[in-house]
Amino acid sequence: MFSRISNGWALSKQSFRVLMLDKELLLFPIMSGFACLMVLASFALPLINSKYVTVIMNEHQAPQDPLAYVILFAFYFVNYFVIIFFNSALMSCAIIRLKGGNPTIGDGFSSALNRLPQITGWALVSATVGFILRLIESKSEKIGQLVAGLLGMAWSITTYFVIPVLVVEKKNPFEAMKRSVGILRKTWGESLVANFGIGLIVFLLMIPIFGLIVGGFIMIGSVNAVIGGIMIATGIVCILLVSLVSSAIHSILIAAIYLFAAEGEVPDQFDQSLIEHAFTHKKARSI
Repeated sequence: MFSRISNGWALSKQSFRVLMLDKELLLFPIMSGFACLMVLASFALPLINSKYVTVIMNEHQAPQDPLAYVILFAFYFVNYFVIIFFNSALMSCAIIRLKGGNPTIGDGFSSALNRLPQITGWALVSATVGFILRLIESKSEKIGQLVAGLLGMAWSITTYFVIPVLVVEKKNPFEAMKRSVGILRKTWGESLVANFGIGLIVFLLMIPIFGLIVGGFIMIGSVNAVIGGIMIATGIVCILLVSLVSSAIHSILIAAIYLFAAEGEVPDQFDQSLIEHAFTHKKARSI
């Protein structure tokens, strides 16, 4: 297990080096976040004076009538479509870079637009699952949250490689999910541990950032409000930057492991032994 965690950490660092070659890839999570805010506003603002606004804003409240169900599902679908579209664009650029190309933002958008049927289909499946999990969670505050959390985790693992499969192989949603499970089995858990490596790095970075924000509130309350406000604002900006970078690194890492699992190619930007390590354990167990 320690070897896997060490391997995941190393893969995360190499993914970061790839991102430094194409810093413009950070624009995709930025645009995705902005678009999601626009989606939220487009649903919430027209409903601001109605009872339906709580359907969008309150995650723990179940819909009370058929129209509320329709509004909630529509919100989920549009939101998932936006997220998947920009993730697909980012994934396309990552794969182009890992194959030796020099991607542009236009390449990402062009690739995503050419896969609109696959993206729409996967958004519909994802929205349905998210909608069902929301209903389960709202039925019982504690048990529902536990069940929804476990099912959500299983769903995230099962669909780990769906986006690169959609981008490269243009499979329909159910074929993509089946393919994702096959690749996940093939990597023998390395992909999930590598993802843990990204999470650990983000956690370590967040510790001093939250310390800066807490210090800012202390400064506002007792010493200097201006300095305290600057500290808080700086902390918030740092949180946004860490979130953007981790999102991009995550896509690059998935793309690298996918390429080796699907095509047997180790990207030049990655250590071949690290990528192959994900598969040697599987072979050894099979023997």
